[in-house]
Amino acid sequence: MSALDPDVGRRLLEEWDVQQSAYVAHREQRFGVLLEVVRLHLGDEVTVLDLACGPGAISERVLTALPGASTIAVDYDPILLTVARAALAVHGDRARVLDVDLAAPGWTRALGVEKVDAVLSSTALHWLSPAQLLATYEAAATLLRPGGLLLNADHLRFDAAFPTLRTLAEQHDAQTQRAGFAAGALEYDAWYAEAAREPALAALGPERQRRFADRPPQALAPLDFHLAALRAAGFAEVGTVWQYFDDYVVLARR
Repeated sequence: MSALDPDVGRRLLEEWDVQQSAYVAHREQRFGVLLEVVRLHLGDEVTVLDLACGPGAISERVLTALPGASTIAVDYDPILLTVARAALAVHGDRARVLDVDLAAPGWTRALGVEKVDAVLSSTALHWLSPAQLLATYEAAATLLRPGGLLLNADHLRFDAAFPTLRTLAEQHDAQTQRAGFAAGALEYDAWYAEAAREPALAALGPERQRRFADRPPQALAPLDFHLAALRAAGFAEVGTVWQYFDDYVVLARR
């Protein structure tokens, strides 16, 4: 993949953070929960797998907040991978960014490590089908050391059994987006259009389209599905550590 200037990468990561905050209320608080749980349970000297890393938002915060940490950031989107490599270059060899397809069997072999201390993800795993999600949780369980943690932060939508809660969450999402876009945040597709102004990223557009051509958005699974899938994957303790409407941080201990 083409190189991208680190300053450009960090600018695009910052714009991504603003864009995502228009879709996810209290996004920084959610990241803060991830970091605090890792620090309290595992300490600062940890190896973190940043699962479906996007442009590096989790890795950037882990490496900044935990001086002894290292991250392995994986994604399948060539544009996001290129931005992440550039944005995280400031952290040197504490950060590795790898091209990994979570839907492909055996993807853990590409990591170059046998075990990690924590697996973190944010607003990403909902792109996987239910079968792919279960397989990803199973793979994560095999990677984690005993006592290691998986933390998944995402919108886990209320189903038809919770009509009032579902309506409230939808209203709150709409309110959050209106406020964010009115304040100048880019919409999701507009961020990609902004990224495409960089020649190194524009050249990756056709490859991105090819990779995701047969991967339509999935129906969003509710919290209960994630908890059941994590138990089925072999985790010893499963629960939630944070919730705001239908936005959760789910914890699973190996």
